[in-house]
Amino acid sequence: MMEYGSDELSPDTRAQFEYHLSLCANCRKYLASYEETVKLGKRAFEDEDAALPADVPEKLVKAILAWRRST
Repeated sequence: MMEYGSDELSPDTRAQFEYHLSLCANCRKYLASYEETVKLGKRAFEDEDAALPADVPEKLVKAILAWRRST
């Protein structure tokens, strides 16, 4: 799902994936849910200056922000 959403699949694999989606309502629903989750996850970190709870591990925050910069 991640590679599909970030356009990293080879053309052949992407075509196969999209063909499957055209046949499978459950996978279309799952993909829509996945895409919404990613969108909401990105919005959760829109304000980089927002205060974080004290119990959030610094390594976790750094990993999330590094991933966010790479996408």
